[in-house]
Amino acid sequence: MKMDRRIKLVFIFFLFLSVSCFSVSPVDLSATKENPFTARASLVRYWKKHISNNLPKPTFLLSKSSPLSAVDSAIFTKLATQNALSSHLSTFCATADLFCLLDSKPIIGNDKNDANFAHYTNKNFANYGSSGLGGVDVFKNYSQGVNFATGSFARYSRGSTGHNEKFAGYADDGNVGSSDFTSYASSATGGGGDFKTYMPRLNVPDLRFTSYDSDGNNHKLSFTSYVDDTNSGNQAFTNYAKNGNGVPVEFANYGDTSNVVASTFTGYGELGNSANDSFKGYTTNANNPSNTFKNYGTGGNGGTDTFTSYRDSANAGTDTFQSYGKNSNTEKTNFVNYGKSFNVGSDTFKEYAKGAVGQIVGFKIYGLNNTFKGYAKKGVTFAQYTKPSGSSKDDSMKVSGKPVNNHVEEGKFFRESMLEEGTIMKMPDIRDWMPKRSFLPRTILSKLPFSTNELSALKQTFHAPENSTMERVLMNALVECERAPSQGETKRCVGSAEDMIDFAVSILGHNVVVRTTDNVKGSKQDVMIGKVNGINGGRVTESVSCHQSLYPYLLYYCHSVPKVKVYEADILEVKSKAKINHGVAICHIDTSAWSPNHGAFLALGSSPGLIEVCHWIFENDMTWTTAD
Repeated sequence: MKMDRRIKLVFIFFLFLSVSCFSVSPVDLSATKENPFTARASLVRYWKKHISNNLPKPTFLLSKSSPLSAVDSAIFTKLATQNALSSHLSTFCATADLFCLLDSKPIIGNDKNDANFAHYTNKNFANYGSSGLGGVDVFKNYSQGVNFATGSFARYSRGSTGHNEKFAGYADDGNVGSSDFTSYASSATGGGGDFKTYMPRLNVPDLRFTSYDSDGNNHKLSFTSYVDDTNSGNQAFTNYAKNGNGVPVEFANYGDTSNVVASTFTGYGELGNSANDSFKGYTTNANNPSNTFKNYGTGGNGGTDTFTSYRDSANAGTDTFQSYGKNSNTEKTNFVNYGKSFNVGSDTFKEYAKGAVGQIVGFKIYGLNNTFKGYAKKGVTFAQYTKPSGSSKDDSMKVSGKPVNNHVEEGKFFRESMLEEGTIMKMPDIRDWMPKRSFLPRTILSKLPFSTNELSALKQTFHAPENSTMERVLMNALVECERAPSQGETKRCVGSAEDMIDFAVSILGHNVVVRTTDNVKGSKQDVMIGKVNGINGGRVTESVSCHQSLYPYLLYYCHSVPKVKVYEADILEVKSKAKINHGVAICHIDTSAWSPNHGAFLALGSSPGLIEVCHWIFENDMTWTTAD
């Protein structure tokens, strides 16, 4: 950001006037040994003013202070006041240590030669491989292990003949993944696209397929091990294979063991001819998957759709089929072992195959809790439709609290009895997968909009186009922050350390302390529990827990947690018994208001209110309690 030197001098002058009356004793300066005008120094003073004890200051919280200098903070505050931050976003994000998605990725243009994209990171492809004849492009180890993986494939392989695309090892083990396939392989003939091990173990996948393979002819698409083991995220397929001819699509092991993954199919295969789509092992073992099929196969001719072991062994889940196969001709759809969820999900069929001619639809070994509205009256058969059979769970399982379900990461939830010296247990992956960010100064924070009603202004500030990943990031955080609190919960989203202190003090009083696990050592390994210390004598108490939300600046979702026990424990290496970590764990004593589908009960085999549930405080999360 280029600024007139005189403007900056004016800011410095006024800053000098504003602080000239502020006295800092020599004792304070020598004790802190840092610039008293930094955000960190300001936070230390705020802490001393609002926290009544003299315990050591939490260095992990202080380290999250804004890196902005007093001058930069004044400049950006003025820009925020004038709604002009958008014009200086690049500089603001870099200087304030924010997470921003700026349109500065290099574009790789048309190339008809075969390509091997190994170890590439975050590229945009436009008209790549257009009108290509034969050959293959391979994306292997693409954006592997990066914090934010993004890729744009616009008109990729358009009009090609016999051309193949392979996406293997694409953006695995990352945090946020965004891919946009627009008019990908449109009007392509022959060949195929293979998505294998695509974005596995990702935190927030955000994938969009718009007019993918439209007007294609026998261009085969295969999705195998697609977004497996991911957390949250969305996949949108719009006008996928529209007007296609004989376009076979296979979804195998799609979203396997994922958590709250959502897929939307709108106008998929619309007006297609002889489409052949197979959903096999789709969202198997997933937690609460949500899939929406709207106008899928509408106006199609001679298509075949097969749903085999769809949502098998999943926890709950919701599927909506609206106008599926509407006005189609001789459409064949088979639902085999569909919706056999671990816990009962729900399926809604509205105007399914309405206006269709010669359709054959079969439901074999179909799940529970389904609604059919305006369903086609002919050409539909139901065989071995599952009926309720009393209690869906073994009563002994409800109270045991022993690990019974491998679909939840081992060690993520455990019983209080495990927190005993000498216990060997599995430590889950406690690493923080969020992008690194810092808090904003309150002076800037107060000038920025933060509500769904002000989404348009927010999108303009952070350069978030319609249907972009950043728009979803903003919207998801706002919706969670504006969600009504649960029964007995008090909640608040905070974008500054001072706001977090205020919230904790409002719940617990001024004599508080904040704790987090020291590091991530022991993650995904067997560890031994060393010395254990119960906070407040191990008695039931109240705490305030704060968890990160994905947002441009550091944002925490903080909420009161009544009736808990908080523990500190040394984490030891099993063989050498050497201390490798110091963990903080919280045990929820009252789980009666929790959902029966909560992952803790799936993992431990119980039900709300019957057992306590414990978990570790993950990296960069924290819990507040009254001081001992």
